[in-house]
Amino acid sequence: MYYCRSVLLFMTLALIAAGPVSADVLLIDGIQSAPAIQTPRKGLNMALVRQQFGEPAQEVPAVGEPPISRWEYTGYTVYFENDLVLHSVIQHAKNTHP
Repeated sequence: MYYCRSVLLFMTLALIAAGPVSADVLLIDGIQSAPAIQTPRKGLNMALVRQQFGEPAQEVPAVGEPPISRWEYTGYTVYFENDLVLHSVIQHAKNTHP
């Protein structure tokens, strides 16, 4: 009886652990195959971003306090707090699967 319970517990844990492993492998494969995109680093001012990366496709005005604005480039978006880069976000490709 004890042996059956141990085997059942082991099989249940093995099945639970096997699910996320395959998902992690897919995620890692996707990251490794993604092209590297250079984006502005945190702390750069707007003038340097324009100089190094060119004119954005779109400038979205600042909102809130502190003022947060964003510049849209092809493939990524740059968020500013006042005049400094807060964060750059790479845009993911649209999923074409149904």
